[in-house]
Amino acid sequence: MPENKRLLVIAAHPDDEVLGCAATVHKLVADGWQAYLVVMSAGVGGRHDAEGALSATVKAEQAALRDQMQRAADIIGYAGVDAFSFPDNRMDSVSRTELTRAIRPVIERIRPSLVLTHHPGDYNWDHTRTYDAVMMAARRNPPDFSPDEIWLFEVPSSTERAWQARQPFLPSIYVDVGGSMAVKEQALESYVNELRAPPHPRSVAGIRTIAVMRGHQVGLPAAEAFELVRRVIS
Repeated sequence: MPENKRLLVIAAHPDDEVLGCAATVHKLVADGWQAYLVVMSAGVGGRHDAEGALSATVKAEQAALRDQMQRAADIIGYAGVDAFSFPDNRMDSVSRTELTRAIRPVIERIRPSLVLTHHPGDYNWDHTRTYDAVMMAARRNPPDFSPDEIWLFEVPSSTERAWQARQPFLPSIYVDVGGSMAVKEQALESYVNELRAPPHPRSVAGIRTIAVMRGHQVGLPAAEAFELVRRVIS
């Protein structure tokens, strides 16, 4: 275990951080880690055309979603949240440089040993853009600070829909979350506007089913799965 027990989750949208890794983050916080969250987009806007995405109605929905995000963060145990307002489901219209320049100061401030973020093969292009920006912002570039480990999480309703992707999600790390799934479920229920009824994967039953499936792959009652991108051992 690293001496620097700080982790940073970088997610594209509010609720991605719950769907992808909430149980693992809560488990690590209970083990003495400090966890921090970056969310790149305010959400909602991608459900409307360009003009509608800027409407007062959407801005009110985004404000409500941000409140829900903070409630979920408090439940999980984050020590701090940075929320940006890049265009929802239109992050492909923003340069990778601009996205990277938003993330890099947070990495320098938090100095995490572990970063968790999206898989690049996801169905949602905001996830891909976030991954690209994280990899640039967290690159090994001595003498600048860089995290020793980067893990990629899966997001139900996105990762599994990219089944024809050239970069499939191939988990290599499984975290036993049998003791923290209840917290993940509670955090997801905070997102009252994003929660869906089963059999939608973005439901309490959906995330529970995926945790059981990932757990059974490695002989555990429940697990969250990650793909390891980098691990530096000094």
